[in-house]
Amino acid sequence: MGHRDWIVDQLDEIGVEAQILLEPEARDSAPAMAAAAVWVQAMDPQGVIAFVASDHHVPDHEAFRQAVRDSADAARAGQIVTLGIKPTEPSSAYGYIRSAGRGLSAVEAFQEKPDALMAASYIEAGYLWNSGNFIVSATGLLDELVRLAPAVESAVRLAVPTVSAGSIEILGPSFSSAPRISIDYAVMEKTGLASVLEVEFAWSDLGAWDAIHASGEGGTGQHIFEDAEGCLVRAGDGVLVAAMGVRNLAIIAEADAILVCDLARAQDVKRVVERIRAVSPQHLDFARSRPEALGDGAKRFANWLRLNALPLWSTVGQSEDGGFAEALSLDGRTLSMSRRARVQARQIYVYAQAGALGWSGPWRRILSAGLEKLYADYLRDDGLCRAVLTAESAPLDDTAMLYDQSFVLFALATARRVGLDDPTLEARALSIRNAITANALANGAFREAGEHPYQSNAHMHLFEAALAWEEAGGDAGWADLADRIAKLAMTVFIDPQGGFLREFFDAAWAPAPGDEGRLVEPGHQFEWAWLLARYARLRGRDDAFQAARRLYENGRRGVTERPVVALDALNDDMTVRSNRARLWPQTEWLKAALILGEVATERDRVALMEDAAAAQRAIWMYLTPQGLWRDKQLPGGGFIDEPAPASSFYHIMAAFSQLCDTAKARGLANVAVTGLR
Repeated sequence: MGHRDWIVDQLDEIGVEAQILLEPEARDSAPAMAAAAVWVQAMDPQGVIAFVASDHHVPDHEAFRQAVRDSADAARAGQIVTLGIKPTEPSSAYGYIRSAGRGLSAVEAFQEKPDALMAASYIEAGYLWNSGNFIVSATGLLDELVRLAPAVESAVRLAVPTVSAGSIEILGPSFSSAPRISIDYAVMEKTGLASVLEVEFAWSDLGAWDAIHASGEGGTGQHIFEDAEGCLVRAGDGVLVAAMGVRNLAIIAEADAILVCDLARAQDVKRVVERIRAVSPQHLDFARSRPEALGDGAKRFANWLRLNALPLWSTVGQSEDGGFAEALSLDGRTLSMSRRARVQARQIYVYAQAGALGWSGPWRRILSAGLEKLYADYLRDDGLCRAVLTAESAPLDDTAMLYDQSFVLFALATARRVGLDDPTLEARALSIRNAITANALANGAFREAGEHPYQSNAHMHLFEAALAWEEAGGDAGWADLADRIAKLAMTVFIDPQGGFLREFFDAAWAPAPGDEGRLVEPGHQFEWAWLLARYARLRGRDDAFQAARRLYENGRRGVTERPVVALDALNDDMTVRSNRARLWPQTEWLKAALILGEVATERDRVALMEDAAAAQRAIWMYLTPQGLWRDKQLPGGGFIDEPAPASSFYHIMAAFSQLCDTAKARGLANVAVTGLR
């Protein structure tokens, strides 16, 4: 796992996308290769893998590629092929292979690294250098591991996640129980399937500084030579090396350690390494900053809400008449703007939930004032909610949006759940629900007002409201409504082949024509995954849980690695439509990873909890110390300079609430956050 950032940086530098499997700890080559084979077999049971060490130097790229292609044909026929390099000189740095013939032939014996005299005899006998590269089918390798090293195969198979975490997967804890063994000892020296392809291209495994020097590409950094020849210099940033009157030295200068050795003694550096391991182990590798763990971030999250965000948005962000601000400037000033009903309802939820989580602020007063404002100015005479007020609280848009009714229902349910003394809560909610369901379409869906009448998003929030009322003790109609929307999600909104959720539809509830019908929002994949996982738990519905998992996997395809954020939008072929990244998808990613992690198997839970930690770190990119936030991150990592929208607080509070629920349900190690006390 310590190499993660370097791998991502180097892939980004050369413009290559790749699937990365990260080991929780090194267990030698056999477990690592087994993990790759399990992953490839799941993707393609006929898949063939070329296992290539990362530190090899092959100048003739096409010759190498052709050797792999030639070996792949034998691998498909069941052979495990290694590349044998025709030696250029006796070397004690490499292992050797005795082959049965020229070209592609059976392996007769593998030999360990010899001394210089034995190496010369191997060369005389026609042995090949063992490159350590292998070409084998995924299924063929796993079959041999089952037969020859079953403890490796079983431990690793349990460690490979089945829930995709995107381009980076972290192997589960069982990987650490796999025997620490090389593929040579585990399989190659025992199998009857070993073949070797003799190749003649130049090759080095870069196993020591002399080999790096011989590659001609090993020197880096600033240096000055004065009467110095045949030296290799590698200088870290800000370090200048000067050498005078010396020959054939390796000079490796980093910020915290310097190595000087005769290149002829490069193979002996391991002796120095062992001494360093005993006297100063911190110098064995580069210092790395550890990313913030889930538990540490959760504690900081709780303090930020309790001390900064909740006080700010209930004072500066709420007027004396109970109305909540639409947005605050990043220096904490109220802005004169029209006010949407959904913001009023969302802020009511925020403070009701803050009370439920133990916040000691005056949440009951805030909540009561917010509801009074909602009733007086946002609700129409028919009990439905108008869309927008002016800054002075006069009606501006009387449209009864399904989206807005859903948030009013959600706010009322949360107020009911926290025991607010308001006898009108349920009656108001039933009035709105009855008005909505009376206008259901033939397939049970609901039409939204505005330019997108057939959409999944408004249904998502109605689903959330129905579940909230069911959990708050509402009548059976709420469970019926939740069942109806869950069915719509799994039969209409979610693509049956791809498992991803679409946003817009035509009147027949087929994908809308053009680009609108192709829109896939990673944030909504996560949000629906969270809701369907909750629903699956309430109903004991495995089909809903499986749908949630597929949604999560598709949402994860919209997460980038530089920076690690969930993007705004993809197309239905999973190509990027918008590479901006708003705040709210990060919160939905956190919620979905947490709730799926609660019920995941061991091998998936590790990946999901690491995802949750990554999502929480992504959220922190947006939050400011004052209790505000930025909303829109640009591809370069900067943010659009604009006020903090109040509507984001709903997403932030819901994410923190799920974090508390998961910590309580799973007893997560090092996650002690239980609320806002």
